[in-house]
Amino acid sequence: MKTNASQPLELEQRQGGLLSQPKAVWAIAFACIISFMGLGLVDPILPAIAEQLHASKSQVSLLFTSYNLVTGIAMLITGVISSRIGIKKTLLTGMLLIVIFAALGGLSNSIGGIVGFRGGWGLGNALFIATALSAIVGLSTSGTAKAIILYEAALGLGISVGPLLGGELGSISWRGPFFGVAVLMAIGFIFVTFMLPNVPKPKKASTLADPFKALSYPALLILGITAFLYNFGFFTLMAYSPYVMDLDEHGLGYVFFGWGILLAFTSVFVAPKLQKRFSVVSSIAAVLTLFTIVLLIMGIGTYNHSSQTVIVCVIVAGIFLGINNTLITTAVMQAAPVERSVASAAYSFVRFLGGAVSPWLAGKLSEWYHAETPFYFGAVMVFLGVVALLVSRRKLAHVDRAEGH
Repeated sequence: MKTNASQPLELEQRQGGLLSQPKAVWAIAFACIISFMGLGLVDPILPAIAEQLHASKSQVSLLFTSYNLVTGIAMLITGVISSRIGIKKTLLTGMLLIVIFAALGGLSNSIGGIVGFRGGWGLGNALFIATALSAIVGLSTSGTAKAIILYEAALGLGISVGPLLGGELGSISWRGPFFGVAVLMAIGFIFVTFMLPNVPKPKKASTLADPFKALSYPALLILGITAFLYNFGFFTLMAYSPYVMDLDEHGLGYVFFGWGILLAFTSVFVAPKLQKRFSVVSSIAAVLTLFTIVLLIMGIGTYNHSSQTVIVCVIVAGIFLGINNTLITTAVMQAAPVERSVASAAYSFVRFLGGAVSPWLAGKLSEWYHAETPFYFGAVMVFLGVVALLVSRRKLAHVDRAEGH
């Protein structure tokens, strides 16, 4: 079930190479790298923030919760805004908000202030990433599949470079990473301003009801629920594992850099091969099952006070999460006969709700029970995502057919 014809943005798809893209696509991809830096940027400085601002793990994890919660809810209005003011203005508005709130986060002196400004950052993030995916797919000259790979590569690079930058700047001050992203996104803002042409608005404006209507299609809802559940594992790794690795800002930055490099590599080079050889649904179920096992090993390693085990598992997890990101994003684009921006917004709304609850809950579970409990809980939730996917796979049959299976 392909929806290409419904894209007002989309240019004629010439099946060129992945790297033969218009300048506008590269400008957006660069900005995507900066935007996704925001996800892993705070990982290396979480323990430092907790110590210097006298906050608990669950309080510091609210940096992820506010960011993801606002991002998820704001996804519902991204289509309404972009269909009225246009793709370019929506992208620039989101980027400007990221610049402002990242800088304000760096200037804050309280955990509550940082949490609030991360929420504003999440609003900018929502406007940017929901629009960026559909813009890259629409403006790309190499076809939908390769455009998604390019987007996932930008995501992977951002997620990997973010912790590295966070570790280096964070070793100077925990405020450094916030200011670093503000400066880099300001550069991206300039690139997009001058390189991205004014794309015509769609003939029909989106409404607030569109994402909810899109979720009435079972395939899209199933993929959203699967992502909601696996995000409990993903954000346990992102937001909680830094506390049990016994590393400083530099060390944490290098660990998550390794994780992100593997994530980027597998999303670009491994996922497409799996997609061609096996069905999309089976591949997603397989890699999430392997991620479940990794989380269980992280729990065992934490129980045995083996920080080395946790470090290795974090890096290895990048392999499976990179494959999953590309496969599930590709599936979402084929899941429902709606515009890509609407499908992306609807799916992301459900997905980010999981990302909002899980960081805070991971911190609380460690406070209520034991240090290893968040990893076990995350493993159970990811496995439930696998079960939900496999039980409903008949409703996803058209996704595999669209990809040639």
